[in-house]
Order: sequence, then structure tokens, then C-alpha cells
Amino acid sequence: MIYLDNAATTLLKPVSVFPSMRRAMETMASPGRGAHAPAMRAADLVLDCRIAAAELFHAPDPEQIVFTSNATHALNLAIFSLAKQGSSVLISGFEHNAVTRPLHAIGAKISIAGRRLFDPEDTLRDFSSKLDRADLVICTHVSNVFGYILPLYEISELCRQKQVPLIVDASQSAGVLDIDAQRLGAAFIAMPGHKALYGPQGTGLLLCGAEAMPLLYGGSGSDSAEQSMPPYLPDRLEAGTHNVPGIAGLLAGLRYVLERGPESIAAHEKALLRQMAEQLKNIDSLEVFQSENDSQTGVLSVRSRSCSSETLAAVLNEKGICVRAGLHCAPTAHQSAGTFDSGTVRFSFSAFTECSQIDAACRALLDISL
Repeated sequence: MIYLDNAATTLLKPVSVFPSMRRAMETMASPGRGAHAPAMRAADLVLDCRIAAAELFHAPDPEQIVFTSNATHALNLAIFSLAKQGSSVLISGFEHNAVTRPLHAIGAKISIAGRRLFDPEDTLRDFSSKLDRADLVICTHVSNVFGYILPLYEISELCRQKQVPLIVDASQSAGVLDIDAQRLGAAFIAMPGHKALYGPQGTGLLLCGAEAMPLLYGGSGSDSAEQSMPPYLPDRLEAGTHNVPGIAGLLAGLRYVLERGPESIAAHEKALLRQMAEQLKNIDSLEVFQSENDSQTGVLSVRSRSCSSETLAAVLNEKGICVRAGLHCAPTAHQSAGTFDSGTVRFSFSAFTECSQIDAACRALLDISL
């Protein structure tokens, strides 16, 4: 099997992830739920994970790191904290349904900036021209469909100048690109644990730079006499029992990323992308969505001129190559790129993807096209 669907979930993990999760299941209880040794071991683990995340993302205080079940959970926390019915929300042209569906549910007024694929200058220009009418900006760092790296730091500076709060969706960039919470100054930064942070499914993080409202209410292990959630982070947003085995796996993933370095991982993925794109350009039946200005990380979408995206992905699956086809939960991105009617077949890489696997996938695509 050749697994090239890492933009959805990284299947291969650092070897340390699995024993870390097992150890947590065997020896740890729940943090804040007792002073006995199993509960205290869990509390230490959870704090260590917050500290590792704060180090990787340059957060000033580990208590600003909130554990969530995934990036969608984190984005909902952020969006429902800042957006209200009638709020004017400016988003990029490449947002995921995890952003657009909550906004529609709230009844926000949505405007879109920057619909030209792989054109950071146009994106920045469009945000600048529309920002005066926005109550809130939400921007993905990297498109999950095309790997397009948006000019996030420049957008954050515009938001700071206009005093408009910013929510960042770092689902495809966390662990691959530089994310400096202090430099960004975002109200919230949301990310999953199961992608380029190499943790297990069911984990996520929300980096909080603004006051947040809880989505869940219940036990927090603190202020138990009160009938409102604690006023302080992270307890305010972490009602209920923590996913301690998941956090243990996430900590192992974070330590792997810290040791190897996001820059090294990004360089590896970009090299794989160039390798694949160069070979696929020789296949006339494929349209390859590659940036010409290095505004792309380890995600490569293609579109067949002779069959549907779903059919192409199904044939690849028969050959043992795992990819994703369709709209990738991001219809806005496809509308921007002109691929809404067809979708794309997406190849996405990780730190564990090998050059030989790229060559094998390209040979399979060449066989299919013939």
C-alpha cells in the first residue's frame, strides 16, 4: 500500500506514539480528578503536552493551549466566541466547511477575499480592500485541496492595523510551516492533532489569544462548587474527561516535530511535490495544479480530462494507492479554482512519504492514462 492521503490523516506515525498511548491507558487516570498517583501522572502528561505545543507555536503561556477533539471542534469554539448573527465575516476563498458551516449556522454575513489560486498578491490585495467592512476575519493558512500557502502573516498585520480579530485555521500548516502565535497576534489558532502533528485521531488544539466562550458545560476538575464554567483557561473550555491516551500520542508527535523541525519536514514534502508534478506534466490527460511561485506545500491536486475524479481515485485504490477524490469538504476552494463541478484527486505527503512511492504512483497514473 502507498498512502498519499496525509492531508486527511497521517497514517504513519513516529514509533514513539504507540507506546506512549498504551502507557497512558495502563497507568494514567484523569487530570484534576484526584490527588492519587494515576491522576497526577495524567496531570503531568497533559501539562507536558501544553508546554510542547507552546514551544512549537511560540505561545506565551501553556495555559492558552486548549485541547479539543479535532480542528473542527477548535474552530467552532473560536467562531462561536467571536461571531454573532449578522456579523460581517471576511474569509479567504479557500476555506473548509469547518469554517463556513458554523458561520451559516450562526447567520453571519460572509464575504470572500482572494479567489485566485496560487496568487498571494491578489489574496492580500483583496483582503486589504474588504477589511474595513469586516467584524471578523477567518483565514486558512494552507488550502487543504491545493496546498496553496496564503500570505497569513501579511493578512494578520492588516487585521492588527484595522483592529479586526483574526481566526486562523492551521489544519494543513501546523507541524509543517512556521506558526508563531505571538507574531501572528491572532484571536485564535485552530489545528488538528492527527495530521502533521502526528498524533492520533480525536485530538486537536486551540491556541487562545482572546476571551473564549465554552461550547460544552460540565465538570472541569476545578471550581466544583460553582454552577458556571471557570473564568480562566484552559478549564473554561475543557469540560469533561480529557482524552488522555490521545494527548499522550499527541505529545509524542509534537516532540517528533520539535526534534526534526517543521522546516525540514516542509522541505521534504515540497521536494516530493516537485518530483510528482514534474512526472505528471508528461501525462496529457491530467491537469496538474502546481504553483509556479513556491506558494505551495505538500498537497498536489490533479484533474483527469478523460474520467471523473472518483473513478480515477477508485482505479488508484485498486492498485494500492490511497488518495482522496471529490470536493474534500471545501466547496469554497473548488469554486475559487474552477473545479467545483469535477472535484480533484488529491495527493498529499508526510514526513514518512518516500521518493520511491511517488515514482510508483506516477507510473500507475501513466498506466491508467494509456
